[in-house]
Amino acid sequence: MIQHTISPFYDENSTLLILGSFPSVASRESGFYYGHKQNRFWRVLAGVLGEEVPQSIEEKKSMLRRHHIALWDVIARCDIVGSSDSSIKNVTVNRLSDVIEASKIEKIFLNGRKAQQLYNQYLRDKYGEATYLPSTSAANAAISTEGLCLYWSEALKRQNSTKNTIDNF
Repeated sequence: MIQHTISPFYDENSTLLILGSFPSVASRESGFYYGHKQNRFWRVLAGVLGEEVPQSIEEKKSMLRRHHIALWDVIARCDIVGSSDSSIKNVTVNRLSDVIEASKIEKIFLNGRKAQQLYNQYLRDKYGEATYLPSTSAANAAISTEGLCLYWSEALKRQNSTKNTIDNF
């Protein structure tokens, strides 16, 4: 059983929460989300937000803060082989209420099918519907980085048009 070791990233002004499934080996080693150099998360998010791609963890955190974005994962601990979502078993989920109650989260987005499946299975009844976004993992080769940017941008714009309080998108 592997324990999630990266704290959720948020502050009191976070309005949007993006959940992955479980940190990759590279992310666990770096101590922050989407740490594998081939994962397209930071390129996609920067593209959607009209920002330069952040390089350091501090630059990543700064970009997230500017846009009121929180990051965490659905899974608190699980059995997993390497970084493979398809190998995940024996799941214990995170308590999202810790982040939601300490911030202004209005919408939850799910990065990838595994995050969506687990969220819907364990958390949807408590926290409500969440919006699926195609995975930024390099394993999701069916969608180009440009395609991911378009899909993510449209999803965030739809959110922005339904909630006047989410800004900066």
